[in-house]
Amino acid sequence: MATTTWQLDTAHSEVAFRVRHLVIATANGKFKEFASTVTTNDDDFATADISFTVQTGSIETGVADRDGHLRSEDFFASEKYPTMAFQSTGIKSVGENEYELEGNLTIRDVTQPISLQVEFGGIAKDPWGNIKAGFEVNGKIKRKEFGLTWDAVTEAGGVVLADEVKIHINLEYAKVVA
Repeated sequence: MATTTWQLDTAHSEVAFRVRHLVIATANGKFKEFASTVTTNDDDFATADISFTVQTGSIETGVADRDGHLRSEDFFASEKYPTMAFQSTGIKSVGENEYELEGNLTIRDVTQPISLQVEFGGIAKDPWGNIKAGFEVNGKIKRKEFGLTWDAVTEAGGVVLADEVKIHINLEYAKVVA
């Protein structure tokens, strides 16, 4: 079997997240800088080895003060830990074009195993002859398990920020032709 390398097309990809704020609303954000490489046996993504990195300083929520706080020592400590990384450890089919992706996520030098749900959109040739593969990835993490422990309490005793963070990633990869 031949090994195939797939390079992320960042112009057609997005890394987003959602977290509950004050238990009554949801705050959304995304990361603007990220990279990934996938290797497969031929074009079989069930054999994928996936590495993915995100630049923590590229966080964007639409609120400059909040973005600065998220880059600070209270959260990502972006100057000290500029990158968070994911490395796959396994992938299994759970339905037609649906997979469960297992791997290790590292944030602030804390590594935890996570499980992500992946929907494979398929493979297509773009108008310029490039072979592309598309995916939608969803998952959840507990931010405090990664050292993102900042919190505040409201006057009524509720938390300002939930521990659970929902992840939503759209990915498009281009097949690297040797």
